Amino acid sequence: MGPIGANEFLFLLQGLKWTALLAVIGFIGGGIFGMLIALIRTSRNAAARAASAAYIALFQGTPLLMQLFVVYYGVALIGIDVSAWLAVAIAFTLHASAFLGEIWRGSIEAVPKGQAEAANALGLHYVSRMKDVILPQALKISMPATIGFLVQLIKGTSLAAIVGFIELARAGQIISNQTYRPLLVFGIVGVIYFIICWPLSHFGTGLEKRMAKAVR
Repeated sequence: MGPIGANEFLFLLQGLKWTALLAVIGFIGGGIFGMLIALIRTSRNAAARAASAAYIALFQGTPLLMQLFVVYYGVALIGIDVSAWLAVAIAFTLHASAFLGEIWRGSIEAVPKGQAEAANALGLHYVSRMKDVILPQALKISMPATIGFLVQLIKGTSLAAIVGFIELARAGQIISNQTYRPLLVFGIVGVIYFIICWPLSHFGTGLEKRMAKAVR
């Protein structure tokens, strides 16, 4: 068995950096497209609503692992050479956009209808009505579920190793193969994930409880 020293810890931290960066890119990119999907899902255009519903069903109904494979290998089949990093970023953005779009769609519909009716009575046009009245309330409602999804997204980055992307879990696997100490290495990896994810989960749970009390 080999030792686990400073170099191994630095390698894990390097993997952690890519895990965090991938989660941030997937969450921000997914948030931008997810908001667009949520607005389409709540629009009056039946065809657009059906198309966005199909998009959400596709990404919610298939495993993230399969989506990573399809993006990485499928794009190559049409003659476009993409790096593992770009393929994973695209896959996580698409995956996050479907889930966040549905979360935010539910939150928009949870805003009391009287708010939209009051905005209409004031003569606000659609953009102003959504930006100034509906979305601020909807995003507040969606915060616990949004934070919960971010936690799942961070843990889901471990699947990126399947296409050769070296993030935290893959870095742990490489060190484990070199040192023959899988229990110790993955114990450390698990602690790192816990340190990142537990505070977020705790924060999301606290928000949910405060919102539940505010409603009563």
